[in-house]
Amino acid sequence: MRDRRRPRRLTVDETTAYLWTVRHAHGDGEPCREILTLLRDGVRTRIVFREGRGRYVGSGYPSHSGGVGDARHHLNLHEPGVVRALLDEARRRGLLSSSRELDGWELLPAAAAAVSRRAAATPEAPPDCPPDP
Repeated sequence: MRDRRRPRRLTVDETTAYLWTVRHAHGDGEPCREILTLLRDGVRTRIVFREGRGRYVGSGYPSHSGGVGDARHHLNLHEPGVVRALLDEARRRGLLSSSRELDGWELLPAAAAAVSRRAAATPEAPPDCPPDP
């Protein structure tokens, strides 16, 4: 099994690559948060999802580690396709030029829509294909 604390590599195009990690944090009276950290050329961007009214993060039932969502959307921050959708939306908005913290809830609807579009464009498995283990 992969060590979830070890940074993973996400290649956006042939020359652009990001390292990324996901962690859960809480303390000092702050709500639980899921933090997606993107690193490229010394620029560190943290996309933070803070638990709040109508918003949940992976702090246990009914969610899981890396799970974030609200009444309309749910994403798993451990999935590379989800990270790519959040990265693409942050890039589209010009938010990756300097180290900073971003509110993940602002990116959630666009990223969830992108993940949904990609899933809809993926052909179904053949009927005789065995399920994933």
